[in-house]
Amino acid sequence: MSKKNIPVKPNETYPLTIRDLGIHGEGIGAVDDFTVFVPGALPGETIQAMIVTAKKSYATGRLISIETPSAHRTTPACPVCHTCGGCQISHLTYEGQLAVKERRVKDVMVRIGGCEESLVRPIIGAQHPWNYRNKMAVPVSQVTSGPVLGYYRQGSHQVIPITSCAIQEEENNRLLRFAQGFMTRHQLTGYNEKTGRGSVRHIMGRVGDHGEVMAVIVTASGKLPLADLWVSEMRKLLPEVVSIYHNVQNHKGNAILGKEIHHLWGKKTLTSSLCGLAFEVSPFSFFQVHKPQAELLYEKALAYADLHGGETVIDAYCGTGTISLCLAQKAGRVIGIEIVKEAIEDANKNAAFNHIENAEFYAADAGELMPKLYQEGLRPDVIVMDPVRAGCSETVLSAAAGMQPSRIVYVSCNVATFARDAKILAGLGYTVKEVTPVDMFPQTMHVECVALLSKVHN
Repeated sequence: MSKKNIPVKPNETYPLTIRDLGIHGEGIGAVDDFTVFVPGALPGETIQAMIVTAKKSYATGRLISIETPSAHRTTPACPVCHTCGGCQISHLTYEGQLAVKERRVKDVMVRIGGCEESLVRPIIGAQHPWNYRNKMAVPVSQVTSGPVLGYYRQGSHQVIPITSCAIQEEENNRLLRFAQGFMTRHQLTGYNEKTGRGSVRHIMGRVGDHGEVMAVIVTASGKLPLADLWVSEMRKLLPEVVSIYHNVQNHKGNAILGKEIHHLWGKKTLTSSLCGLAFEVSPFSFFQVHKPQAELLYEKALAYADLHGGETVIDAYCGTGTISLCLAQKAGRVIGIEIVKEAIEDANKNAAFNHIENAEFYAADAGELMPKLYQEGLRPDVIVMDPVRAGCSETVLSAAAGMQPSRIVYVSCNVATFARDAKILAGLGYTVKEVTPVDMFPQTMHVECVALLSKVHN
């Protein structure tokens, strides 16, 4: 559309009816069929929006007033929810959030995956949609008045000060408040991304079993100012903290942790239980941040795998082995494959920690290793795939189908790439039998899925 045909102009206000939510939680409306995105607006609402920017194919607007509010609009539990980039839809009731996410999965599976809508089962919601995150990593910046701890303003690297996050476990919130107070009292400086000056870059907290906390102080240089005082005051004021680390991140960029780390006090790892197994968690470990929902997701994956004790299972993106070890409790043999060597080291440690002997792990590309295993005579009954947001490579999909398992269980953190992969697998002889959405991250637009695909027998 040429600029002269765009029906809206910046700084002018227009009435809109919101029909849906975008992938970032923004309301979607239209003026003369021209799409307008409005953060904060909800489906079913009639609103007034001022146009902020107008592109060739869409515009963005600012919510001015709500003429007809949604029945699912609610007052957010967090005072900074509309500026912080963490929670996009906390102004929507949890019932409304689940409905939006389930509808999105159905739409994508039909539109991209070519599936029947009836194959999508009801979404598995969270029993407790607040204070669920067991891992916190808050950036620390510096302003004239002192250090600021919080989260980034949406779309920027400006840190919004907070004293509590409504989706963090309370143990992490107490650590956040302690760190803010400690740095202010002792006049320690936060990090300036532009100049590279300042001391403390991030505060990380991890909560394990029984509310035990690991604290990690990330600095821009190799020295942690007042290291002994950090430890003594934390031990005195936060008895739940059982492990304290100092990490050095002296490179520019978005990575939170650097390679250099120093154990200051206490335990070297936390223990965190999942599906009856115990996992050792270090500062670098990947571990599910919402354990109750992760357990429900894994239970559904195990149900789809339909194991009876003698099956051979390949976990093609095994990470640190959480799904693999859950599968090993039900299968005869589990082979975990992961391209990240450090993750495989953790997987082997976790297997030994749980005395599991029927799981083996390989640091390799699944697309390269699976054909070799097939040539060696391996015939898996089930292949489990849990890829990153980009989904599976066609090499991995072809290799998985080439091994001819009776079932493929696909765990997805991005329904669009799963739908794409499901369509590819359909051409390789596997059909989607069922898809179950799981709400791993309430108050956000993120939704995960677990799906069962079965081999088509001619």
